Amino acid sequence: DDEEDYMSDLFIKQDVRPGLPMVRRMKEAIQKEEKQKEANEKNRQKSIKEQEKERRDLVLKSALGNENKGFALLQKMGYKSGQALGKSGEGIVEPIPLNIKTGRSGLGHEELKKRKAEEKLENYRQKLHMKKQANEQAADQFRIRFKNKQEERKLEGDLRKSQRACQQLDMQKDISVPKETWYWLEPEDEDKKDEEDKEDESTSSDLSVSEKLHALTAYLREEHFYCIWCGTTYEDSEDLSSNCPGDSAADHD
Repeated sequence: DDEEDYMSDLFIKQDVRPGLPMVRRMKEAIQKEEKQKEANEKNRQKSIKEQEKERRDLVLKSALGNENKGFALLQKMGYKSGQALGKSGEGIVEPIPLNIKTGRSGLGHEELKKRKAEEKLENYRQKLHMKKQANEQAADQFRIRFKNKQEERKLEGDLRKSQRACQQLDMQKDISVPKETWYWLEPEDEDKKDEEDKEDESTSSDLSVSEKLHALTAYLREEHFYCIWCGTTYEDSEDLSSNCPGDSAADHD
């Protein structure tokens, strides 16, 4: 008789979808766990620090009463609750807040820690500033080297141009030997020079590219009345001085 009648309406109305019993058991387990946590929280004994904090907060939140001797003296002097301190009411209204020290560090430790953090930050900023300056200096030096290299290449090109022109003009005047060995371009398939040629070469190598160019252009102007930047051979020195802007590339720019 206690057993359910599987043919009754009560059994037919039950929700028999698959998985629902499992979901119901999980919900019940979660609710049971939450209730157990609440019970444990209520039964847990609070630590001494927590108890002191609760008592301190409760006292700080409550206003002073007439039983406090200091407050009673203030009232006798005309002070009213909520009024600012001072004869003209320019003082504070709220009590000075307490700064509770809970750690084991000594007095002034926090200030020292703060100062060290500021010094560390300042050192980091100085390092960044020095690194930025070093990068800027490196960039400036690179730009200077690049510019000098470009100018050197330009001077070398002008020198080769002058040597080529000097060789052609000298040969037109039946000059078979250049005034200086480096006045003409050296042939690529030239054999090894003897010791005397090496001495002349070492002497000429003492001159820089700009010095060689200046000397060679002066020779071309004086000997052949030729300007490499104009690309023109003038009739005489008077024609050269009157029609040529100058004896350097800067004068022709």
